Amino acid sequence: MVRPVYLVDDDAGLRNSLRFLLSNHGREVSTFESGEAFLAQVAALEPGPVLLDVQMAGIDGLGVQRRLAELGCGFPVIIITGHGDIAMAVQAMKAGAVDFLTKPFARADLLAVLGQADALLDSQDARTGQREAARRGLTVLTLREYQVLNELARGHPNKTIGYDLGISPRTVEIHRANVMRKLAVHSFPDALRIAFAAGLPLPLDEIEPLLSPPALPLKSGDLPDPTILTSRTKTRHDI
Repeated sequence: MVRPVYLVDDDAGLRNSLRFLLSNHGREVSTFESGEAFLAQVAALEPGPVLLDVQMAGIDGLGVQRRLAELGCGFPVIIITGHGDIAMAVQAMKAGAVDFLTKPFARADLLAVLGQADALLDSQDARTGQREAARRGLTVLTLREYQVLNELARGHPNKTIGYDLGISPRTVEIHRANVMRKLAVHSFPDALRIAFAAGLPLPLDEIEPLLSPPALPLKSGDLPDPTILTSRTKTRHDI
């Protein structure tokens, strides 16, 4: 998969030369003259490597990197730095940047580090796909079973889970057995592997939305049978 590249640098000459170079290698390049301009559009951008200058007017490269982290944006950052900015580049690497390139840099070095960033994004996509698949698999559980599995993923014993959820340790054991049966696993470690792949453990208040699909607008005459709704509610919020 060919990823778009985002170049954030206040040097117009560098922006033009890098865009020309990368375009000739089949990369779609979007350029931004400031960190503010990039951050204003990042929410609407497809995932891709970010070539980020350290020294810029306004918000500098480290500030942009911090803001991306605050936004939960997983775009891999590649720092572009001058000889006098090495300490800042090292700081950016400690904050999670993929690598840094010292101006002037060779074409081969640029393409190599972009390849590293692409591989990182591919890995992120794979992990996201695994998490979503695991979470879809867990939707067979009732809310209480999901909560019990979540607390088991924390390593809590049945007694502690029962106290936290307001149920007996014996009821915890029953829910644990139901979890394994519904997930069609033969050992508890297998159930835990699914839980960890789904991103558990989570705060308890984040679990119910995972089991609740978005509500669709009801049409006239489309209201559900109250007895079915009551039955479903009891199943989802059992003991």
